Amino acid sequence: MRVVTVRDFRDHASEMFRSDDVILVTREGTPAGFFLPWDTPELPVEVRREVFLRLSEQIGAQLKAKGGSEQEVLGDFAAARARR
Repeated sequence: MRVVTVRDFRDHASEMFRSDDVILVTREGTPAGFFLPWDTPELPVEVRREVFLRLSEQIGAQLKAKGGSEQEVLGDFAAARARR
């Protein structure tokens, strides 16, 4: 496993995406994320489910922190589509 900082990952991302190494990305010395090389076009259902759950939780927390609602977001999308 290779360990890099967020800045190094950003600056050398295209090179790292071609690598077969698992990469731990750190921010201020603590883990911020992983890059896992993937050689198949489909993600397993379990991985997709976990990603969906994590993203949903994070989006929900951000909406709550900003005092927004799901209905407001859906309304914004509908308005944007109507303007096209």
